Amino acid sequence: MEFLDFVKGVDLSKINGSYTYVADQLGESLRIRSSENSDNFTIQKTDKIALLGVMEDRGNKSNLGASMSPNVFRSYLYKLYKGVGFENIIDLGNILPGNSLSDTYFAVAETVSQLMKIGIIPVIIGGSKDLTYANFLAYEKLEQTVNLTSIDSAFNIGDSTEPISSKNYLSKLVLHQPNFLFNFSNVGYQSYFVTRNEVNLIDSLYFDTYRLGMVRADIRENEPIIRNADFISFDISAIRQSEAPACSGATPNGMFGDEACQLARYAGMSDKLTSIGFYEVNPTLDFHGQTSHLLAQMVWYFMDGVFNRKQDFPACNKTEYIKYTVAMEDQQTDITFYKSEKSDRWFMDVPYPNATKSKYERHLLVPCSYLDYQTACNNEIPDRWVQTFKKLR
Repeated sequence: MEFLDFVKGVDLSKINGSYTYVADQLGESLRIRSSENSDNFTIQKTDKIALLGVMEDRGNKSNLGASMSPNVFRSYLYKLYKGVGFENIIDLGNILPGNSLSDTYFAVAETVSQLMKIGIIPVIIGGSKDLTYANFLAYEKLEQTVNLTSIDSAFNIGDSTEPISSKNYLSKLVLHQPNFLFNFSNVGYQSYFVTRNEVNLIDSLYFDTYRLGMVRADIRENEPIIRNADFISFDISAIRQSEAPACSGATPNGMFGDEACQLARYAGMSDKLTSIGFYEVNPTLDFHGQTSHLLAQMVWYFMDGVFNRKQDFPACNKTEYIKYTVAMEDQQTDITFYKSEKSDRWFMDVPYPNATKSKYERHLLVPCSYLDYQTACNNEIPDRWVQTFKKLR
């Protein structure tokens, strides 16, 4: 396939040297497109997940060295043992830096869009997090309206008049025309890293933000947020420095490693999610490979989630769900909830003007939790319902 011309096969001699993998280790069971077999490597119809390194860090000059992450990450991932159902996973290799950042973005967008077209989930290993913008451009090629969830300690709005970088990629994404972004959610931001103007802008766009304290109070309540995303950007600096030191943006506060792995698994389990990127790991700042090892485990949990998908995203027949209608006192509308019998996950219906149906129909059955249902039963409209309704007006 022509898009593979953008991707250089893995140089296995630089991963684990003379290390010999044993049965069931991922280095033995993955189908790896290496520098030796890249000319003869073919993508198969049964392939489900594709690892894609992007050796680009010019978008974050304060974290130069993140371009080395993909190969160091592989040295830890390949030594992990595969989980139940771990089949049809391929490692395509690395996209090298182009002559300019825009060249790299083009290569990423083209590669990711082509993989998604044939039903493969790309797992991008960066590199700097401005590559999230390149991931977004892949959906433009597919002409698909999407939801982005960013797991990050900041919003990355920055100054939209400056050249694109890891500090302002979100403003570039929001202002991009034509705009295919329906919703943006931030998970894990820390208030002292965002300005009041940024908070006001996010609120005016009816985007969703969740502070670190809310995220950690009950990790399970993050599952509906992640389930509503088409693609996810995971900045390693969302994890506290003691757990993941290999990032110039690492700080004392953040998630624990096991919480990051849980969020990655939620992402994998989402039937709606079609791509994900992990960014800002800088091996030159690491301590005994701790952060790269954690990243490998996060990707392992993402893959485990993919192979535990229930295929219950409600684009299918609603009769396959248990329906609950909550009559709201003093309100003009009732709220209808659906519960999947396959996974016990919850969704709620949001009404919309007819004119918006064709463009936004994918987003009107909103993932939610049992807590949202309980909120409605207490005659309070859930925040998720309100935010979605505002976007459709």
